[in-house]
Amino acid sequence: MNGPMNSLTGTRALARLALRLDRVRLTVWVLGLAVMPMATAANYFKLYPTEADLRAVSAVFTNPSLVALSGPLFDLSIGGLTAWKIGATEFVLVGLMSLLTVVRHTRAEEETGRLELIRATVVGRHAPLTAALLVTALANLAIAVLTALGLMATGLPTVGSVAFGLATGLVGILFAAVAAAVAQLTEGARTASGIASAVLGGTYLLRAVGDTGPAWLSWLSPTGWALHLRPYADERWWVAALFIGFAVLFTAAGYALAGRRDVGAGLLPERPGPATASPGLRSPLALAWRLHRGLLLGWTVALAVTGAVLGGAAAGFGDLQSPNQQLADVLSRMGGRTDLTDAFLAAIFGITGMVAAAYTVQATLRLRQEESSGRVEALLATGIGRLRWAASHLVFALLGTALLLAVAGVAGGLVYGAQVHDVGGQVGRLLEAALVQVPAAWVLAGFGTALIGLAPRLSALAWGALILSVLLFELGALFGLSQWVLDVTPFAHVPKLPGSAFTVTPMLWLTLIAVALGAAGLAGLRRRDMPVA
Repeated sequence: MNGPMNSLTGTRALARLALRLDRVRLTVWVLGLAVMPMATAANYFKLYPTEADLRAVSAVFTNPSLVALSGPLFDLSIGGLTAWKIGATEFVLVGLMSLLTVVRHTRAEEETGRLELIRATVVGRHAPLTAALLVTALANLAIAVLTALGLMATGLPTVGSVAFGLATGLVGILFAAVAAAVAQLTEGARTASGIASAVLGGTYLLRAVGDTGPAWLSWLSPTGWALHLRPYADERWWVAALFIGFAVLFTAAGYALAGRRDVGAGLLPERPGPATASPGLRSPLALAWRLHRGLLLGWTVALAVTGAVLGGAAAGFGDLQSPNQQLADVLSRMGGRTDLTDAFLAAIFGITGMVAAAYTVQATLRLRQEESSGRVEALLATGIGRLRWAASHLVFALLGTALLLAVAGVAGGLVYGAQVHDVGGQVGRLLEAALVQVPAAWVLAGFGTALIGLAPRLSALAWGALILSVLLFELGALFGLSQWVLDVTPFAHVPKLPGSAFTVTPMLWLTLIAVALGAAGLAGLRRRDMPVA
């Protein structure tokens, strides 16, 4: 040691370790998030080659339903259209990357016990948190720079490109700071990620409501701030101060809270249970329910709100008449070849299906979390078989997904039906549109189970499959990708309801694929060594 030890001693070494551990994961995030805006801009140059083409469809981009999804269009130009189309998605994804990275290198390291071993060396109290924030900030800086350079390379104005890159990086840094504070509250990484993700999702919904209703609500949302920085439309650089101020505030809170708790503990300690378990906890299924119920309840509320907001947004879509055949084709590919309202409803419930699939993946990977933490060893030592233990968790991943989508469908049907004065008819239609997404989400559960059983160290790739599905759904139709590329995601095979004809064949195939993947994973889990760190 070159000097006296302080609270930041060891930060550089921990940052290098985090970069090494995340070298593949962060590279994929950075390149993917940097390429999306550039590819969107390049495609819009082809889709709307002249200003007349843009003016011909200007009414489309100001439709309240699309504003709820993507935000307001501040300038009718290729740059403004690019920021409008990809901005909200880009900001949510960069926020997700940032909060997951911070939680993984702070709370998750504490939960597994690795941080306690590291802290036994010459490492200061605040070094792990500082290293996590530095690595995340570096990733966001790379995204911001590459995004701006990529947009400029397509021919978009330099100032607007820098503004969009800056907005993207600032959103990521802010949610890294939010995660730094939240990670101090709970004892579990899963809970910390869930709380931070709920904050992220709440900001998106708050922005959606504000952009179509009381405008001041958008100014309560960081994703709203990013849009209101207004890339390519008389940029408001002062909005960056909001991000910087709140990032400093949450970071300071994270450091202050970290100094008030023990390593491995949270400021909100888990309530101690009784000395002996009740009869209701004397089975793997009962224990799994205890572990999953908080997550399931939180997701149920989130999907109810999501369904209601998106269902309400659909009401204004019936007035949309697009004279641009290419745009109509995009909507048709996303939501079926019927009228635009049904196409929009099918598209938003496709999005809802992928939102629910995030719970599916999270609940499935609980198996891996229980194994890596060492808790499964004590459970299996009681004579409970591996398959019985795994099935107790997977039942919540599968049935919980169906519950979430049913709630979203009913909520969307109630709100949309009330606006079109047909509650009874619309609840059934949108419930069906939501439930057809279930087998596609189950495929991700099967994929996650296969990874846990056959290649446990790669189990995080289940999140990669979900992210790929989101990107193909969001950009595949816009880019005119071949159908065989879109078919990579299970959600491409879901019947596009409402409006299109319901066909049971793809549902059966998706279910069979999910069963086959799950069976392969369970077979591998039964045979391999446990636990695998």
